[in-house]
Amino acid sequence: MKRFVLLDTAPIPNDGGALCLFEYGEDFVIKLESGKGGQLMNTRMHGSEDALAAIPCGKIATRPNARVLIGGLGMGFTLASALQHLGPDAEVQVAELVPGVIEWNRGPLGVKAGYPLQDTRATVLNEDVAKVLQGQPKGYDAIMLDVDNGPEGLTHSANNWLYSLDGLAACARALRPKGILAVWSASADRQFSNRLARAGFKAEDVQVFAHGNRGARHTIWICERK
Repeated sequence: MKRFVLLDTAPIPNDGGALCLFEYGEDFVIKLESGKGGQLMNTRMHGSEDALAAIPCGKIATRPNARVLIGGLGMGFTLASALQHLGPDAEVQVAELVPGVIEWNRGPLGVKAGYPLQDTRATVLNEDVAKVLQGQPKGYDAIMLDVDNGPEGLTHSANNWLYSLDGLAACARALRPKGILAVWSASADRQFSNRLARAGFKAEDVQVFAHGNRGARHTIWICERK
């Protein structure tokens, strides 16, 4: 019988909480230390994380020297998908706030996503994605956000700024002409859709299965400046 085996705990900077990495049979699971919100992610269900990169990167793949930013490393599947859909001259930056998550991807988690951090096109920054994008005006062809559980911060309340009007305006400034913002969420959020419109984005919300072609669905907003 499968059981959860705790492998490591990683403190969340400036928060007081922590993330926990568990082994569960052949899979890995990340949970909040407190148990709040149950599983944050696991290696068995990553269809929507793949799509978060596949959709926007498919739109910009032919651009020379395409440059993209991923907010949140997670289990590495979004990064792996971005690298798969971009050309050899592309650059993919990943901003990850929790140092332990980076180490897990370099260690036991890496095999599940194919060790994308070893790709020379990929650079991981141990930084808050909000600070990274604010320092890169017109720096990216695409920005993909998989921070926390979506527009409503779960693991770190400071993440809420990223999804505010000010945060969305910062994303817009960081995009190159005809750049694309993609935002992952565990569930649909009409208020966030309205906020995107107020921030000047034309957004389509896409429902994507978390695993296979049935069961739970997640939401990805694909946004372009109006």
